[in-house]
Amino acid sequence: MTDRGKRSVLGVLVDVVDYDAAVERTVAAARNARPFAVSALAVHGVMTGVLDPEQRFRLNRLDLVVPDGRPVRFALNLVHRARLDDQVRGTTFVWRLLERAADERLPVFFYGSRPDTLSKLEKRVLAREPHTVIAGIRPSLFGEADSAAQDRIVAEIAASGARLVFVGLGCPRQEVFVSELRERVGVPMLAVGAAFDYIAGSLREPPDLLREWGLEWLWRLALEPGRLWRRYITLNPAFVALLALQALRLWRPDATGVSPEPLERLEA
Repeated sequence: MTDRGKRSVLGVLVDVVDYDAAVERTVAAARNARPFAVSALAVHGVMTGVLDPEQRFRLNRLDLVVPDGRPVRFALNLVHRARLDDQVRGTTFVWRLLERAADERLPVFFYGSRPDTLSKLEKRVLAREPHTVIAGIRPSLFGEADSAAQDRIVAEIAASGARLVFVGLGCPRQEVFVSELRERVGVPMLAVGAAFDYIAGSLREPPDLLREWGLEWLWRLALEPGRLWRRYITLNPAFVALLALQALRLWRPDATGVSPEPLERLEA
């Protein structure tokens, strides 16, 4: 089990962890019903923190940020000699958590995405882990949640008895959502992005070879070119260039960010 604390990747603090450590820390918080905010960050997620000081502040105050993507793992190994053998891919991480939650009868809640995706997700989860206790499922509002709507979301999760809340709103909305509501929800909340679509089967899994070469982003681009081309064509080269500057000690990225004002409205 590897857990060597947080290290800066372009100013965003990412945990040097493997799957076992990430699962153990999250499940421990779920057992004790305590707040625990988690995100699985690939290159796009890291770059949202680089470009937005308020988002960087939020990310760097999450309890656990796992290196979702070979490029992020490579960055940790290059800059900090982290010696990580593998990434902590968001979808695999979710499946391992669901397995443990089923074994320990820890109720889970899924928030985000569309009703049809959630329906497929529920069927696939129960087919693979039939002892899973699904406390609740709620699709995204695809809009803003004011204070009253936030109160209803928090109350629904609390009433469900959930011990793990998986949030699939897309980056960076889901990280803002988790950051803002973590203390009120009071149990682990995980921003897991495309994991909902992969588990539901709405997105096809990339070939193992592309994963090994750190090219899962290319697979996503091929599947959703109209939505993702700007993200990958602009952010990936910027990530590589800034990583080179950090690795050569020509740039010392700021890991503090700017404290945001509490948000009266959340994209939910």
